[in-house]
Amino acid sequence: MACSLPLHAPLSSSPRILSYLPAPRILPLFHRRPRIPRPRPPSPPRAPPDVAAGAVAGIRDALADAFLTSPPTWRSAAASNLAVFVAGSPVLLSGLSASGFAAAYLLGTLTWRAFGAPGFLLVVAYFVVGTAVTKLRIRQKEALGVAEKRGGRRGPGSVIGSSAAGCVCAVLSIYHAGGTASSELWRLGFVASFCTKLSDTVSSEIGKAFGRTTYLVTTLKVVPRGTEGAISIEGTIAGILAAVFLAGVGYLLGQVDVSQVAVCVLASQIANYVESYIGATLQDKEGFEWLNNDIVNVLNISIGAILALLTQQLLYLFAHEGVFQVAPP
Repeated sequence: MACSLPLHAPLSSSPRILSYLPAPRILPLFHRRPRIPRPRPPSPPRAPPDVAAGAVAGIRDALADAFLTSPPTWRSAAASNLAVFVAGSPVLLSGLSASGFAAAYLLGTLTWRAFGAPGFLLVVAYFVVGTAVTKLRIRQKEALGVAEKRGGRRGPGSVIGSSAAGCVCAVLSIYHAGGTASSELWRLGFVASFCTKLSDTVSSEIGKAFGRTTYLVTTLKVVPRGTEGAISIEGTIAGILAAVFLAGVGYLLGQVDVSQVAVCVLASQIANYVESYIGATLQDKEGFEWLNNDIVNVLNISIGAILALLTQQLLYLFAHEGVFQVAPP
């Protein structure tokens, strides 16, 4: 019996066969990494605008009150002086060391407490002019060995030596020594002491920078620049002009009157001559090693202040005793 089968049997499409075929897999074009959230630093707390503006306004009002307080108190003087020192620190540090800066702050606070803003501005004028002439031709002075130390920046000893007499007058004025009638005298002594010191500084520094010939004050013998007790024509003229300038500033600020301007200038020149005489005869001599520049400065400004006070008292007595009055015919 013959069996006939088809030559080509059709493939079965039964589910049993299709189940063995793997499902097609679609690959991504780009491989993505899983996202990891990065921690963000917490933002600093922001003050509300009204709070910040209120704080600025409060500081401004407090400083305005401190500047305008009359008569000044210790608190207003310290706050006003602090504001000025912070604002002017670049200029102040150009002429003062760090310790000198601290000493100057104490001086400024005491001055403001005693004489208010006008007295403080007088000291500012003294500092600006004194620093300027000290740095004048500083390289030349350094080459000659006659320049101030630290590149002309003053230390605490120099600050105290320049202001000791003025500080004493300020303290006497604050505590009304001699009664209220004496307050004008203490203000005069304060102005005269700084006129004396500025005149001494300017005459010395101008003499070192521009003096053609310097003479010893005791013998008028020619000596090198920078010699203790030496004077020069250029320095002497500059010193007189400096005293007139600062006394004039005191007049414009209402610290002294016209006659007291002349008193300050006269007292400063006599004190500077005495200071030069002390330098020529005692300073750097055996047995007087303790007599350094700072102590000589204290003596100088003290003499200037005392001479101004005595001269003012004499003028007052003469005016009230009729010495300067012309008798009627």
